[in-house]
Amino acid sequence: MKVPFLDLKAINAQYDSGIRDAIDTCLESGWYVLGREVQAFEEAFARYCGGGRALGVGNGLDALTLALRALQIGPGDEVIVPGHTFIATWLAVTAVGAEPVPVDVREGTGNLDPELIEAAITVRTRAILPVHLYGQPAEMPPILQIARKHGLAVVEDAAQAHGARIGEQVCGSFGDIAGFSFYPGKNLGALGDGGAVLCSSDDLAGRVERLRNYGSRVRYEHEELGCNSRLDELQAAVLRVKLAGLDRDNQRRRAIAARYLEGLAGLPSLRLPEVAAGMSPVWHLFVVRCAERGELQTYLAEQGVQTLIHYPIPPHRQPAYRQSAAAQRSLPVSERLAASVLSLPIGPHLDDGQIDHVIRAIHLFFERRSS
Repeated sequence: MKVPFLDLKAINAQYDSGIRDAIDTCLESGWYVLGREVQAFEEAFARYCGGGRALGVGNGLDALTLALRALQIGPGDEVIVPGHTFIATWLAVTAVGAEPVPVDVREGTGNLDPELIEAAITVRTRAILPVHLYGQPAEMPPILQIARKHGLAVVEDAAQAHGARIGEQVCGSFGDIAGFSFYPGKNLGALGDGGAVLCSSDDLAGRVERLRNYGSRVRYEHEELGCNSRLDELQAAVLRVKLAGLDRDNQRRRAIAARYLEGLAGLPSLRLPEVAAGMSPVWHLFVVRCAERGELQTYLAEQGVQTLIHYPIPPHRQPAYRQSAAAQRSLPVSERLAASVLSLPIGPHLDDGQIDHVIRAIHLFFERRSS
C-alpha cells in the first residue's frame, strides 16, 4: 500500500468544478490584480476568522514582514520568536531590520514556552511573535498577558493554523495582527503562492493596504516606501471556493489525528503530540518524536509510507544566522526536537485504511527492534 505524504491533485479534485468556474469567471472579467475576487475573499476570510480586516498578499513570509512593518518595527528593535519553527518566522523579523530573539519551546507541542518569555524581554523588545506550529494553537492567553504587562505587540504566525481554535476563538484573531500562508500544501492552499494579513484595527489594515501596493492608495501617489505583494485575482477566487470546505477538511484531519493518537499510544520509544485542554488543533502536520528517527523513516519508506521532517535544523543553527546573537542562545528543547521529529502523512486525501497501514508499520518497526 502506498501512503503519500501529500497529494495535492487528490485534495483539489473535490473542488474541481468550483475551481474551474472561479477561474473562468476571472478570465471573463478581464481584471487580474486587486479586484472583486480579492475583495470578496478578504471579506469572507475575515468573517471566518471572527472579525478584523484581512488583506491578501503575495505569500506567508510577506504577510509576516508587512505585519511587522505595519507596527513600525525596524532597526534597533527586538522581536521574541520561538526557537523551533520554519525559518520564515525569523526571516520576517530580519527583513524589517529588527533582531529575532529566540525563546525555547514546549516539549509536547513545539510551541513557544510562555514561562521563558519574560527573561528574554529587554528595553529593545517591541513584539512577541508566537507560531501556531503544525496547526497546534500557541498558548495565547498567557502570551497576551505578558505582552500587555510589558506594552508589547503580538504578531501571530498562523501560516499552519487555518481554523485552529482556543475555545471558540480562531487563531489569528488573538493578537494585534497575524500572518497567514496559502502555500498549496496548507490546510487552506492556493494553486500557487499567496498569503494574508489579518488586522485587528483599521489603522493597521490601512498601513498594510498601502505597503502591499507600493505604499499607495491613490494611483501614482506613494505615501511611504512600500512593496509589491498582492494576492492575485485567480488565487483569491480559488481560495474562496476552498474556504467553504475548510472546516470539513480540518475535521477529517482531526479524525486522522485521533486515529493516530489511539493507535500509537503506549509505544515507549515514540512520543506523540500533546493537546492541552481547550485547544482545537487543525493538524496541518502530525509530528511524532523518535530517537531512532532515521531508522524509522527508512523502514516506513520500505512499507510505502512517505514521511518528512519539519524541521531538521533550528533557525539559530542555520548558516544564515551563524553570525547573529541568536546563534549563541541555549535552546535545548528546540535542538532535541530538530533531532527527533518526524511528520506522518495526514490530510483529506487519505482514507482510514492508509492510516491503519501507517500505524501497523510503526508497531512492526518497534516489535522488530525489541525482538
